[in-house]
Order: sequence, then structure tokens, then C-alpha cells
Amino acid sequence: MKAFGVESGVVVPLDRANVDTDQIIPKQFLKSIRRTGFGDNLFDSWRFLDEGDIGVTPNERQINHDFVLNLPRYQDGGVLLARDNFGCGSSREHAVWALMEYGFKAVIAPSFADIFYNNCFKNGLLPIVLKEEKIDELFQLVAREPGFTLTIRLPDQRIELTDGTHVDFEIDAMRKRKLLEGLDDIDLTWAHTDAIRRFEVGYRTRRSWLFKD
Repeated sequence: MKAFGVESGVVVPLDRANVDTDQIIPKQFLKSIRRTGFGDNLFDSWRFLDEGDIGVTPNERQINHDFVLNLPRYQDGGVLLARDNFGCGSSREHAVWALMEYGFKAVIAPSFADIFYNNCFKNGLLPIVLKEEKIDELFQLVAREPGFTLTIRLPDQRIELTDGTHVDFEIDAMRKRKLLEGLDDIDLTWAHTDAIRRFEVGYRTRRSWLFKD
């Protein structure tokens, strides 16, 4: 998993509450568990006017030019600004994969669905929870300034804005460490390989009758 330290990006405003995982990546595209190949179909039913299929690229599709991701000012977006209860619905991890493959490094919202929130940390996407009034302020800033960019400093738990001000955010210490070091759950387990092997040897010695050939 790629480590997350300091990231800057154009902010893309998705001004909708209760965005569920089927809207993030529709079920017909969940044909793989390789963690790649989903970015082209992120928000598929909103980004395009036609019904897509696996292997059909965005250049071959009918673009919905009114959808925010298709507006020129929000191209190359790196931070998604969303509303309440983002990522609700089914538990598909593909939703996080699609957001990351599209190019998003973080999602900022007033609240997230629990499973989606956990899946973000397992894959290196940073979900930031801010109060509703601060989210409103960010939406206003994005609307006023084309190409509005912010910088997220995870070590400091701080969002820096272009006017020199900043916003602090909270994050669990263990989750922060995992993102900073690029560790997923498997990596954390491997870090204890020697202890696990010592336990196995000791257990076989203490319970030798369980392992007779």
C-alpha cells in the first residue's frame, strides 16, 4: 500500500448526500478483485449518458457534460468533497479502488458509512471528517475559485488552504500510522512474523500430543 504523507490536489465538489457504493461503482462492473480497472467506471451512471460495459473506455462513451467530474475546471481532481453519509450501501471494497484509481487521494465529508470508512484505511484512501459548517465553507470556496486546491498534511492532521488558513482534523492513531507507513492489515501481521513463529514452536512443544504423525 502506498504511504500517505503530504498530498495536494484540485478539490472536486460532489454536492449530494447519501452517495452509496453502487453509485460510486455500479454492480455490473464488479467482475474482478484485482483492485484495478475500476476508475473508468467511477460514478458511471452520472458521468455517462449511455450504458457502459467492461472494456469500453470513457472516450467511447456518451459523456454527461453536466456532471461535476466532466467539467474542465475539475479535471485532474485529487480530493473529493462530499456530503453526509458518503459510501453508504453495500460493503464493496471496489468503491474505494475506483476512487483511488481515478486519482483521488482523500475524501472530505461530514460523515461516512462505517464499512466504507474502514475500507478506505485498508487501501490508502484518507477519509476526513469535518463539521457540517466547515464543509459548507469549503463548498463555497470551491465554487468561487476555479481549480481550487488544498494540501493535506497527515503528519500534522491539517488541511492547508490557498489563503494561508488551515483546518485541523482528527484521526485514530493506529490508522494514521498505517497510512503514514503504507501498511495494510497483512503488512501489520507480517511485522510480527518472528513472534508468531516462536509461538508456533512453543505451542507444538507444550501440546506435542496434538501433532503426532
